Amino acid sequence: MGEEGLPPLRRVSATGIAPRQDQINFTGSFMDFTIVTASYNYGHYIAECLESVALQEGVTLEHLIMDAGSTDDTTDVVSRFPHATLFQEPDKGMSDGINKGFRKAKGKWVMWLNADDRLKPGALKAVKDFAEAHPVGDVIYGSWDFIDGNGRFMRRMTLFPFDRNMLLYYGCYIGSTACFYRRESTIAEGMVLDEDFHYCMDGEYYARLSTSGKKFLYLPKLLADFRLHDASISQRSLGRDDIASVLRHQKQIAEPRTIRRIYGWRFTRDEALNGILDGLLFHLYRVKKGVMKTIHRPPPDPGRQSHS
Repeated sequence: MGEEGLPPLRRVSATGIAPRQDQINFTGSFMDFTIVTASYNYGHYIAECLESVALQEGVTLEHLIMDAGSTDDTTDVVSRFPHATLFQEPDKGMSDGINKGFRKAKGKWVMWLNADDRLKPGALKAVKDFAEAHPVGDVIYGSWDFIDGNGRFMRRMTLFPFDRNMLLYYGCYIGSTACFYRRESTIAEGMVLDEDFHYCMDGEYYARLSTSGKKFLYLPKLLADFRLHDASISQRSLGRDDIASVLRHQKQIAEPRTIRRIYGWRFTRDEALNGILDGLLFHLYRVKKGVMKTIHRPPPDPGRQSHS
């Protein structure tokens, strides 16, 4: 089944012009979506994030900005978008900030959108329509485009129906910026992010949700833009003489291993042998992932030129 590209997002102006109040769809007590954005000193990107949410049509929504005390112009930027609600208080990290937003959520569907990422136009309406047609779903996810620091298209991440073992043994292949959770069957049941995870908190969350029996459904549409740049947590460079960088890299490696041990198979008490078997399974699911991406390859995006 191919993917349908959604229209390109218009670039926000340097002044961050906000949509008119009558263009924003939101309600006080119940809405279709809650978008949670954790932010700290991302004023130079957050306008694009906010605008991408404000321009969604055919849905009701709230956008909660969980700011950890930014010292840049984040407050001024958020104030230009009437659909957004800003909460400013210290947090213990990104997972803590997101969880605070999750617990405030009123929407039927909840997702977290990074402060430097963007929803594709029409993404929320596509998710809403799909959810209504597939009421058994607890988690709905789609594909996304990688963009660079200037918002230019880099490459496409095409996904496929959920494979729990691939999640555990290949790695987290579902993007948080294109993933939605049915609030009543996840967050309302107390299932939020594990704040002990700082790099793979999304992978741990998906593993825990699937282990508890939650139903994952793949929506074959492009839903978001995920920005890759030097400040991305998972993209920071490693200097051989930088102890902090080396330690961070080791933690990034350790978290997926921990997820496998908690939610996956434990073949033997010999950790060295477990590591060898993990490696074999990684390559097996890497091959399967390539095959699945070929089967579910999307058509060219006619709006790609708009990213430049």
